[in-house]
Amino acid sequence: MSTLDCQLGTSAAALDSADLERVYRSLRLIRRAEEEVARIYPSDKIKSPVHLSIGQEAVSVGVCDVLRHDDVVAPTYRGHAAFLAKGGSLRGLFAELYGRATGVTGGKGGSMHLIDMSQNVLGASAVVGTTIPVALGYALALKRMKTDRVAVTFFGDGATEEGVFTESLNFAALHKLPVLFVCENNYYAIHTPITRRWATGWLCERVQTYGMPAYQVEDGNIFRLRALASEAIERMRSGHGPAFIECRTYRWREHVGPNEDFDQGYRAHDDLHPWLEDDQVQRVGGMISGERRSEIDSEIELAIRDAVAFAEASPSPHTDTLYTNVFAGR
Repeated sequence: MSTLDCQLGTSAAALDSADLERVYRSLRLIRRAEEEVARIYPSDKIKSPVHLSIGQEAVSVGVCDVLRHDDVVAPTYRGHAAFLAKGGSLRGLFAELYGRATGVTGGKGGSMHLIDMSQNVLGASAVVGTTIPVALGYALALKRMKTDRVAVTFFGDGATEEGVFTESLNFAALHKLPVLFVCENNYYAIHTPITRRWATGWLCERVQTYGMPAYQVEDGNIFRLRALASEAIERMRSGHGPAFIECRTYRWREHVGPNEDFDQGYRAHDDLHPWLEDDQVQRVGGMISGERRSEIDSEIELAIRDAVAFAEASPSPHTDTLYTNVFAGR
């Protein structure tokens, strides 16, 4: 844990009741939306593979809560959480999963290619690490336009092994670009643990050699992460260049799909217990009065039912749109 991490603290003391409710609402919405996706998935109504963020919601919410609307985020293929945390359309998300024309990519992209530029959510990609240079290029454009907007790129620990990761770190540091690199380290690249892929666990130390601040949140604490992200983003708005945050987290479901996978032999169910006990959704929810929390939960359930009904009632894409958005000018 970094010195700055310790200084920023671990509590929610700096947040007022409206802040806490907003953070909880975002966490709960993502959790319940993905649980609904998992429930529906076996019916074959959802026409896309899904990589669920259940258990990892705090990373996206902790970062996106301190962004402005005009800041941009580049999610990974496990991107439902970042998409919703940044304000992406819930209806558009479900319609996209159903392969409907009203989806955020017209029903043609599916779960791994979410985009909502009305909320400055850059298009996600199914290819590991490829949204990192996209966010980098956007950050370069923001700097050249002389704005104080920032870009955030989310990626998993496996993406740090792609060459484009270190290339992007170097370019961002060299040109002092306003980009925040956020590594969602859930310890596995599909089924392969870090211990079989990394010679050391010193990811932040490796990043620091490029001349940028790098911090680690070891326990998934959303308030610590939120404070770190706020500090880093304000620093970037002042022209001081990029920053990196490694967020230790843990996915509760299988790599792709709605089920658990602890029976597959590559990880133990006991590893999940500490994360269940410190579930950030429940932790933040417990800081809100029972009556108000019930109201928020009910509002979220209504929104999810509405989104599912919208998706099921929406039409499929017309064949005339097959080549739409494939070539420039089309």
